[in-house]
Parts: sequence; structure tokens; C-alpha cells
Amino acid sequence: MSSTTSSSTTLDRPKTGTWDGGNEPMKASYGKLMMWFFLLSDTFTFAAFLTTYGLIRHRHLAYIGAHDKFVFSNDYWPIPDKVFNAFPFFHGIDLPLAFVALMTMILILSSVTMVLAVEAGHRMDKKDVEKWLLWTILFGSTFLGCQAWEWTHFITGTEAGLTLYDGSKIFGANLTVNQYGPPLFADLFFFITGFHGTHVFSGIVLLIIMFIMAVNGAFQKRGHYEMVEKVGLYWHFVDLVWVFVFTFFYLV
Repeated sequence: MSSTTSSSTTLDRPKTGTWDGGNEPMKASYGKLMMWFFLLSDTFTFAAFLTTYGLIRHRHLAYIGAHDKFVFSNDYWPIPDKVFNAFPFFHGIDLPLAFVALMTMILILSSVTMVLAVEAGHRMDKKDVEKWLLWTILFGSTFLGCQAWEWTHFITGTEAGLTLYDGSKIFGANLTVNQYGPPLFADLFFFITGFHGTHVFSGIVLLIIMFIMAVNGAFQKRGHYEMVEKVGLYWHFVDLVWVFVFTFFYLV
């Protein structure tokens, strides 16, 4: 009898501990925690890719001549300024990293509008959430379009191309030949920026779903905009990763 009473008392005790169940550890819901776990695992993936890039980059010779005397060669790693110097509608004009700087600014702006969408969600302001989500979708789509243009230019190559030792010429880059330098440079560029672009595309799809749900009043019925906040975490992660991709490929 005593044992039964004791057991009943234990079961009915209020669950006040952080990990006792029925609580939100670190004041984060289950959904937010899962999103953080996912982002953490994705961080390891990108870190592995960028580490691989660094190791392969270290194994290749660097160009040590004068900057203005640089020519593309498979003998050394290319200077990013010389590879990414094109800009739409400015054919033949040397604009080092100008286009990728514009792309980066667009992605950072999308992060700002995402913050504003989340903030509007905290205020339960349906119209503002829709507005800022739409701006984020627009900026994200523009970034993706810019990346597609950059890929097209990289694949097409320059008019001068690269003359190989046997006298043949190659233009542009693919997974086997690369006029800008060692083929591995092109392989890593396609793989890592492509992987990041896939994340941006997935984020845009999620944002469109959030926008449709906001328009239909789904979040108003729930009484909160936590889903928008979770997608916001993903979007900020994509922006942050781009900073590292930008640093590795365009600045180092």
C-alpha cells in the first residue's frame, strides 16, 4: 500500500526539469532544435568540402609573377581576380570580382528582409510577413540567376582560351578541362558552388511555401509564425556559408 502511494506521488509530480519532458530545453521548441541539429550537420558537410578545397589548393603551385603579367596555365593555381572579372553587358572590360560582390550584396540583403519577416511574425503582422517574404524570395531568385550567369560564363570561357603544350586550344571549363588552370579548380568550383546553389534553391522553395501559407492565413490560425522563424534560420545559414565560399574561391 505504501509502495503504491509512493509511486502515485512520483508520477503526479510536476515536471519542472529542463529535460524532464513537457518542457522546451533552452527555450527552443522541438522543431527549432531539429532545425539546429540539421544545420549543424550541414555545417560539417560544408566544412569538409572547404577543407578539401584548401588541401588541394595547397598541393598546387601558386603564381608568383607580377599580377599584370599573369596568364592562365595548368602549371599553377589561377588568381581569382583574373578568372572572375566579367560583368553582364560589359563585355571585354576588366572588373575583378565586381559581379560576385554584387551577388554577395544581394544575398546579404535577402538575409535582412528575412529578419524583417521573422520580426513581423512576432508582431503577428500578416501583411508585413507576406511583404518581406516576397522580397526575400525576389533577392534569393536574383542571386540564383546571377549564379547561373556566372556558371555559363565560366563554362563558355574567354575568347583567348588556353593554348596547351601540343598547340591545341581549349575554351572554358568543364569537369575534365579548364582554361583557367588545373582541372581540379573547375571541379571544386562546380561542386561546392553548385551544392550551395542547391541549398539556395531549396530555401526559395521553402520560402514560397511559407508565403502561400501566410497568404492563406495558416499562421494566423495557429497563433504564431514559428515556421517562418525556422525557415529563417535555414536562410541565414545559407547566407553565412556563402561568406566562407566567397572567401575560399574569390579572395584566397
